[in-house]
Amino acid sequence: MIKEYKTIREIANPLMIVDNVEGVTFDELGEIELPDGSVRRCKVLEVEGKHAVLQLFEAAQGINLAESKVRFLGHPLQLGVSEDMLGRVFNGMGEPIDDGAEIIADDYRDINGLPMNPAARAYPAEFIQTGVSAIDGLNTLVRGQKLPIFSASGLPHANLAAQIARQAKVLGKGENFAVVFAAIGITFEEAEFFVSDFRRTGAIDRTVIFTNLANDPAVERIATPRMALTAAEYLAFDKGMHVLVILTDITNYAEALREVSAAKKEVPGRRGYPGYLYTDLATMYERAGRRLENPGSITMIPILTMPEDDKTHPIPDLTGYITEGQIILSRDLHRKGIVPPIDVLPSLSRLKDKGIGEGKTRADHAGTMNQLFAAYARGKEAKELMTILGEAALSDDDKLYAKFADAFEKEYVSQGNETDRSIIDTLTIGWKLLSILPERELKRIKPEFIEKYLPREEAKE
Repeated sequence: MIKEYKTIREIANPLMIVDNVEGVTFDELGEIELPDGSVRRCKVLEVEGKHAVLQLFEAAQGINLAESKVRFLGHPLQLGVSEDMLGRVFNGMGEPIDDGAEIIADDYRDINGLPMNPAARAYPAEFIQTGVSAIDGLNTLVRGQKLPIFSASGLPHANLAAQIARQAKVLGKGENFAVVFAAIGITFEEAEFFVSDFRRTGAIDRTVIFTNLANDPAVERIATPRMALTAAEYLAFDKGMHVLVILTDITNYAEALREVSAAKKEVPGRRGYPGYLYTDLATMYERAGRRLENPGSITMIPILTMPEDDKTHPIPDLTGYITEGQIILSRDLHRKGIVPPIDVLPSLSRLKDKGIGEGKTRADHAGTMNQLFAAYARGKEAKELMTILGEAALSDDDKLYAKFADAFEKEYVSQGNETDRSIIDTLTIGWKLLSILPERELKRIKPEFIEKYLPREEAKE
């Protein structure tokens, strides 16, 4: 029998202290019953002797210290999981908000999950096609990888997130693919944009959506990505699906963590964030991956807005340590009208070499990727030189590289949010752009691939 306590000593939103408790454990879920019969949820943050500190999931208004009752449920926050979650929209606590029926759960899972045994991990090695050339061609996403997108305030990361969720696929026959999309601390308009976009394109049929709004409690914001990852783990490792998890915006999550940490009067670390921010982020990011002898996989794209466009800020800094690269959006490209404004030079996918080549994308992929990087870097240098010294100071080759850099941004990087390019389309565009340069400059590509793929009628002698 569940014991009830009427020993609430103090409330300092979002925290509550209850005295004389017995057998209560850290992270245990609790319920507060108000005098009018309504129920609010909470969880145990700290237990010291017979005193428990609870974290409220809803507002503290209306809780009468003398009359309200607290009961502990004997388990942490859980999510009821089922394949019926596909095509549904949930709030940050895993409750359906799309006017559909309640989910009949196959199982109830602790949202904190269990760490994956490193010895049981399979190395990421298979290509995922996002349909975005700047990612597929140059910073390839590999199944089981964690590849964050670093954005900034005002940049269209929401459109890019929706585009990837809509277009992403694994190449091959009979592959079961799903998307779990978690929106953390966003506005109502943004939430409507994501849901309506997925419905418009039919992508919602293979998608599970969790939305936490900016006016929802900070505690719910901390639970939302864990809800999404619990659903992803069930679909991937119980149902054998390939799951892409998109989390936006991790900055809102970290801000909520800082808010709760301050309420607990913890000693702050860098920029006021708790000292355990790295560990906390790692407990989420490391839930991505592949398991040996299991057909399923979880690939993760966390999206974060860098405060003040600062890559050294604790959130992008720590995220970069834990994950395998980053895709960086550029304010300069956004001003030029490049969509999506992906800055390919500072972007990096550390596992791209594992997911490209013969049998995965195409044999010429690695060579063309390296050549495009090198040519674009030199073209940007030539354009800077032209700004300082004038076009007359450039050699003929430098002028071609400057021309290449402009064409590369307009034709390769910029493709709009509705264009879904196959990897073959991306490689074809890359070869067309390389034909701007003299053939003798293509030093990073094997001669047999130049012979086979370079458009001869446009090639310069």
